[in-house]
Amino acid sequence: MDLAARLSSGQGEFVLFAITPPRQSTPAERLPAIAQATIDRLDHLDLDGLVLYDIDDESSRNPAERPFPFSPTVDPAQFRADHLQQWQTPVIIYRAVGKYRREDLQTWIADQDPRRTLTVMVGAASSGAAPAVSLVDAQAMRADLNPDLLLGGVAIPERHSRRENEHLRLIAKQEAGCRFFVTQVVYDVNAAKNLVSDYRYECEARGLDPVPIVFTFSVCGSMKTLDFLRWLGVDVPRWIENDLRHSNNPLAASSDQAATTAVELIDYCRRLGVPFGLNVESVSIRREEIEASVELAAQLAAHLRT
Repeated sequence: MDLAARLSSGQGEFVLFAITPPRQSTPAERLPAIAQATIDRLDHLDLDGLVLYDIDDESSRNPAERPFPFSPTVDPAQFRADHLQQWQTPVIIYRAVGKYRREDLQTWIADQDPRRTLTVMVGAASSGAAPAVSLVDAQAMRADLNPDLLLGGVAIPERHSRRENEHLRLIAKQEAGCRFFVTQVVYDVNAAKNLVSDYRYECEARGLDPVPIVFTFSVCGSMKTLDFLRWLGVDVPRWIENDLRHSNNPLAASSDQAATTAVELIDYCRRLGVPFGLNVESVSIRREEIEASVELAAQLAAHLRT
């Protein structure tokens, strides 16, 4: 059963790999080679789907200095259409909906083949923004123009730790058509488990079937990368920071930590009866971090299939 069929029927137990498209400053003649290198690198993995992130400037959400400067990337939908047609599994394309003109977003939604494309729609980075297209508007477009296009939403366990209402936000998105949720990078396993638990029992109270929650994992090869994760809003427990800071090989230590967290969440979701997926992201340009992400994905896929 392919990814779209799994999600349509509310089933989990799948593995994804997420990348960002190349920077807009990349010479156009290099894009085909970059895409082919991605396909070659991931082809041997037992993946159920590929995720293409849509990068937006989030400075309005966090006024602190960004550890890495913002650099616009090639539009993920265009990169897929032009250079990733050889990729065999379905692709989940993120849409930061506030970046696009209404007409352009409508055209893209209407043109998608639901058998090959899924989407995660992301709203404005801050509540004070007034984008041309809101998340609610974009969700309504999808329902009107291409209702078979499977829609996903973002889940943020850290926000649940602070506000204790993320599970209600998930249910509201589910009622607006979301058939799955993808978390930001998970470092705090307790925050993730709290969200899963509250979502599971709120669904039960409302007579709803929980939809798959896709947990995202990433490797971290430096303290600067860790600072950037914090800037993005990821909570990194102090003991994990200490382990990475004092490790002779922080990249290997973070990979081990991610694998341990994933296995714990797999066991917990199975016990609770919440469908789930795993997503390993690779957003670094450093070769050793890319290779470590690929190895982590292979390790998690092997564990899930056993």
